[in-house]
Amino acid sequence: MAKHAVVSLFDVDNTLVDNDRIVADMRRYLDQEVGHDRQQRFWEIFEELRKDIGYADYLGALQLYRKEVEGLGLHAQALLQMSSFLVDYPFQDRVYPGALDALARMGKLGPTVILSDGDVVFQPRKIDRSGIWGAAEGNVLIYIHKEQMLDDVERRYPAEHYVMVDDKVRILAAMKAIWGDRLTTVFVRQGHYALDTAGVATYPPADITIERIGDLSFEDLRI
Repeated sequence: MAKHAVVSLFDVDNTLVDNDRIVADMRRYLDQEVGHDRQQRFWEIFEELRKDIGYADYLGALQLYRKEVEGLGLHAQALLQMSSFLVDYPFQDRVYPGALDALARMGKLGPTVILSDGDVVFQPRKIDRSGIWGAAEGNVLIYIHKEQMLDDVERRYPAEHYVMVDDKVRILAAMKAIWGDRLTTVFVRQGHYALDTAGVATYPPADITIERIGDLSFEDLRI
């Protein structure tokens, strides 16, 4: 496969899509349907599962929550409604302003590829329903730990140079350690991870920092 001059890689959650608002909507919905304490228990299960498998799995957490409460005869209808809430969520309303334009601008340099972590049901649906899948022309990769899959990324999208756009400096630093000067890292200061100044300070700075995804321009990349 011929190498591209540049391939641009984009994270999804809190990079292209305001995932913090999605989670806030989920919290409000659960609070209304099952009450505050039970809502809190769901998120405890969610965090335990994420720690165990290494990525966010909302539907998996809902299954575990169901198993825990079903024997108590609680919330059966609410759980079914929560499943529909997740699957039918209007993800297109949570795409950051300028996100799709940023994909289009970077596409002038070469292929734009969505590089995300996540499960194999909810995350692809989020990417599809938000319009991101189409904007990236179907170039979508979803792994458990994307920073550990760079050989596969390179095999599928060979390039002389890569650009990685993400809200997590941990991911950017891990990828930079592998690809070195072949990678330009772009840190987007959106979402709770990016705004955790203490956490951000524990990693080397990205090559470029922008405040909003809509600010991304290939003229600023110096490649």
